[in-house]
Amino acid sequence: MIDLGLQVEPMYGFSYPEIRELAREAERGGFRTIWVSDHFFLNRDSLTTTSLEAWTVLAALAVDTATIRIGPMVSCQSYRSPALLAKMAASVDHLSGGRLEFGIGAGWKEDEYRAYGYDFPSNGVRMDELIDTVAICRKMWTEDRATHAGRHHSVTDAPCAPKPIQTPLPLWIGGRMPRMMRLAARTAEWFNYLPLGRFPTPADARVGFAQLDAACRSVGRDPATLGKSVFVLAVVGEDDGEAQGIAAEVAAAAKLTPADWQASRGAMVGTTERIADTLREYAAAGARHANVRFPFGHDLRMTRLLARITAELRSW
Repeated sequence: MIDLGLQVEPMYGFSYPEIRELAREAERGGFRTIWVSDHFFLNRDSLTTTSLEAWTVLAALAVDTATIRIGPMVSCQSYRSPALLAKMAASVDHLSGGRLEFGIGAGWKEDEYRAYGYDFPSNGVRMDELIDTVAICRKMWTEDRATHAGRHHSVTDAPCAPKPIQTPLPLWIGGRMPRMMRLAARTAEWFNYLPLGRFPTPADARVGFAQLDAACRSVGRDPATLGKSVFVLAVVGEDDGEAQGIAAEVAAAAKLTPADWQASRGAMVGTTERIADTLREYAAAGARHANVRFPFGHDLRMTRLLARITAELRSW
């Protein structure tokens, strides 16, 4: 079986009513989750493009939805202190009635760091900071007073009340690097796989999940206890002609041929039935969840199209 999540990227210009409509449509359509990315702007030229802040959106979705699970994919550990982030997550879990999925990452978008006045240390240092952040969040959520002396982040006797409703609050870590996989193996409930430079094919996922299983075994964890997810890009049409036409438009905007765009992005393109077939291939590779992103501007229609197969995929 495999269930679906809907990825929304606020930095492309979504208004909150548009995000709320997508979330409610996904909820009605049997999607398990809706995710929002944690970015401040699309690029340095997009000065007037709306880019709503991720945790503010999640707080609103917590009260504007009823059953769908919500979360950041992924929250950048650099943008908020670990203790504050833990407090925010616990609060949103309460606002949603226990529906938060907590995705966390090391951060990568250097232009955002520079523009907003954050230091942008090396990959290794950001990874060390992430390790501290995860440890502090876990302690804040489970201990009366959290104390952690880390390489880069520390807290002393820090309270967090209320604690999250969920025990444990589901922690997601995403990426592909060995250190990230080992951190997930030690601390996470889920790992969301994304290879370098594009979205994964089912063959990529099979390789990545084999590496993840090895990381679990290296820390003495049963690989079956760590949920596996893939981050995928889909272009869905009522028929193949519609899907290929939209893919051609997106490719032209990127100054690529449709074939080159699809290959370079790792995109799924086709009818709902064709996308379902590919999602079954991800499931056969080990994925229990697929976090699906659509081309901006086509999200609502494509969410409705994929809603036709959510129940079938869950029971497959």
